[in-house]
Amino acid sequence: MSTQGIPLQPDFRERARTNDVPVARLIGFEVKDIADGQATVVLAAGPQHANPMGTLHGGILCDIADAAMGIAFASTLAPEESFTTVELKINFFRPVWQAELKAEGTVVQRGHTIGFVECNITDEENRLVARAASTCMVLRGRKASGR
Repeated sequence: MSTQGIPLQPDFRERARTNDVPVARLIGFEVKDIADGQATVVLAAGPQHANPMGTLHGGILCDIADAAMGIAFASTLAPEESFTTVELKINFFRPVWQAELKAEGTVVQRGHTIGFVECNITDEENRLVARAASTCMVLRGRKASGR
């Protein structure tokens, strides 16, 4: 089945719920919980995620934070809506070599068009590893088509 030559895919919310997300498979993270305005992503960080200094690459932390925040925001959308991230900021607090990381995204403010989301990333000892924030924009109509 397709629309104007574009193959239909399962809804992005369903793909997130079933961990059918290509970047998740590539990096190795998993979506654990999705609730109204909240989402949790976990990652077993190891040497495969290292930067040249041997610690976890900051981009990996950005990826899991972005995933948790995006899924949290997506959980607030109506069926005909989609969204895009327009800004992402992260602060790194401690180095990681190998750890069970948990990224917890929470929608702080959801307006008609713009939303603000935050994420704490903690390790298995519940120590704060990083904190991220994101601004998301709701897309509707033609702008949401195919997303």
